[in-house]
Amino acid sequence: MGKADFVTVDVFTAERFTGNPLAVILDARDMADGDMQRVAAEFGYSETTFILPPEDPAHHARVRIFTPIVEVPFAGHPNVGTAYVIGQRSEIFGKPVGDRLVFEEKAGLVEVTLQKHEGRVVSAAIRAPRALEIGAPVPAEVVAACLSLDPSQIRAANHPPCIASVGLAFVMVELADLAALGAARTDRALFEKARESHPTPENDFPVFLYVRDPAEPFRLRARMFAPLDNVAEDPATGSASGALSALLARLDPRADGLFEVVIEQGVEMGRRSVIQVTVEKRDGTLGSVIISGESAFVMQGQIAF
Repeated sequence: MGKADFVTVDVFTAERFTGNPLAVILDARDMADGDMQRVAAEFGYSETTFILPPEDPAHHARVRIFTPIVEVPFAGHPNVGTAYVIGQRSEIFGKPVGDRLVFEEKAGLVEVTLQKHEGRVVSAAIRAPRALEIGAPVPAEVVAACLSLDPSQIRAANHPPCIASVGLAFVMVELADLAALGAARTDRALFEKARESHPTPENDFPVFLYVRDPAEPFRLRARMFAPLDNVAEDPATGSASGALSALLARLDPRADGLFEVVIEQGVEMGRRSVIQVTVEKRDGTLGSVIISGESAFVMQGQIAF
């Protein structure tokens, strides 16, 4: 039987017991793939991360990310939380921890900037590893059925429901108002049916619902459902927020701009999270997508595997 040290943090919040919980396994060198998956299932969080030495010594760590049932190539809150945990340390695998880190992940390299207050790391900003990719549209009727909504509650003036990704794919759906957002309820059987007809790259059909503030169109409320990943609802989804922000910046008629998006998520779960995304756009072409947020330490211990 092996043992590994872990830390848990709440991500996209400065307040414990809100935001999105994350377990970070501090040194996973002795763990096989099956061990990692079982540990992630045991924690039961939307994701658990496993830190390994980098393959390239110029980088700081290799980070693997598991949901309770599958490994994913990239995710936002696991990167922000893992960076926050590493930022509390003076070194990682013999390499000094400065203000900038580079993680190796299945989706590519993730660049991290640690942000400090009075000399203490309080938050992290990550650069999405891939440019925006937009997949096929999904009929409003299909999405509405999955979420127990009426198709009239889906707003398609800006875009129809569609698959979008900056490293991890989600079905992006704009809703008419907060009442529709609050009314959403999942039907797993219909999610499975939707996956068959409109597969996502990871074959899990996660849906990211959002409502824009009419007075501040780049301030949003959101919910994310991924029942096929055993995530009934996610309190904060950085990868989806990054993809959605890039999509909205692309759709904006302005050819140039720095789009600063604030996404509030987890309110309906009692775990309010705040995700900040900055998207660059020059001459009609999107540049970097930066996802940032605070984290709060919760507990530490050792898990047997």
